[in-house]
Parts: sequence; C-alpha cells; structure tokens
Amino acid sequence: MTSPLYFAQTADESQIIEFFTESVGQWRSERRYYTLPEGETKEMVSIITIRFLKPGSDELQKLAHMHNLPDIASLICGTHVSWDTDSVTGKKESKGSTLFGVLGSILYRDRGFATSKPVTAQYYFPNPKTLCLRTEYNNSVFEEELKLIGEKYRTRQSIISRAGEQLMIGQYLEKRID
Repeated sequence: MTSPLYFAQTADESQIIEFFTESVGQWRSERRYYTLPEGETKEMVSIITIRFLKPGSDELQKLAHMHNLPDIASLICGTHVSWDTDSVTGKKESKGSTLFGVLGSILYRDRGFATSKPVTAQYYFPNPKTLCLRTEYNNSVFEEELKLIGEKYRTRQSIISRAGEQLMIGQYLEKRID
C-alpha cells in the first residue's frame, strides 16, 4: 500500500518575515475582477508600495492596540501597503493604505477588503514563495494566494464567497518597478 503525498502547510514566522521582506518595494499591479455568476469583468491598474515594519514599530503598536492584543509589542513583523488605483479607462478608483501584522499563524489587519474595521486572517505557506490567507467577516470568506516569482514578479488571486457561493474572483499580475 502506498501512502498519499501530503504537502506541509506551516505558519513558520521566519517564512512570513522573509516573504514580507522580499515584497518590499513598489509594484505595478494589473488586476482583473470577475463578478460571478454573470462574468462581468473589471480591469484596473494600481501602483502599490510596500514597507516592512519591524517589531515594536509605532504602526505595529497601533495595530496591536486596535486588536486589543495584551502585549502591544507582540507582533513579530508587518507591512504597510499603500495603493493608488485607476481603471484601465483612466477613471480614479481608489487610493489608500492598510497595515498588516503577524503573531503566530494569524495575520492582523487594520481593515478588510470590504470593511474599514480591523480583521484577522489565518495564513500558511504551501511552499516558501506562496502565502495563502483566509479571512472571514460579514458572512463572507476571502481566500487569497500571493506568489513571489523571482525578484521582479508576484501573482495574486482572491476568491470572495458568501454562503458557500463564489461571488468574485480577482487575478493580479504585479511587476516590481522599484
């Protein structure tokens, strides 16, 4: 009898530190959102800037406080991500930023994709260059995969579901510009 092959899924803190460090810089993100089941497509382009946050930074302390963590210096690292997004037609879509912080296998955020309230996500690495997140709030599930490809590219995919039905798929190709 042969054993099935299992892939290790870990929330190793050294992996998240390395992943965040490798993501630092400025990226041009070409996105396509598919609304399901109709299949309506929306295309956008964003400039994304990612900064690494060290333990004890003011931003991570603020994030820990938002989540009522007992030790506000407990987040091991994080990132500050800002974006400026236009539709492919040139219409201004959004501009903003968000904070991410890590403790154990939980990724803390100061806001969610569809809410301005603080949220948490479970994360794991199916391999060292791929970060997977699962976030749940407002009866919705957000599953994300971010994959580093060499030093100059990232791909992302987001699937948004509610009540077990997929509502939207977002696909992103990100090219490092700085």
